[in-house]
Amino acid sequence: MKMFRVVVNGSEYKVGIEELAEETQPLSVQTKAAAPATPKPVVSKPQLAAPHAEQKQTPTTPDTGDIDGTVIAPMPGTVISIAVTDGDTVSKGQTLLILEAMKMENEIMAPCDGTVQEVKISQGTSVNAGDILVEVTS
Repeated sequence: MKMFRVVVNGSEYKVGIEELAEETQPLSVQTKAAAPATPKPVVSKPQLAAPHAEQKQTPTTPDTGDIDGTVIAPMPGTVISIAVTDGDTVSKGQTLLILEAMKMENEIMAPCDGTVQEVKISQGTSVNAGDILVEVTS
């Protein structure tokens, strides 16, 4: 039996895997009685760092803007549509554009109420994380 260390979602497990000898008969000829028993993996309990360790809270939506209203790309992707133009009045949470990343469409929303000062990108543009997309003034 070989022992392996496996980390799943930050928890460490020790797993034992048993190697079976190869069968000489094809699977279609084997009978139920001749089939080898399926090995059951041995899993130990995860080792915790501390009993009352605090877990970090991660935001569920990416931060796409600063206090001054600069909207930045939260991830690399392609701009597939733009819903605003220069001079438009927007409210906090209004969709400014759609960014496609990893085959998913992500709505990029206004960080504050204000006026669109400048749209810095165009439809079809590829952007990197941190690129400025839109500037909104309050």
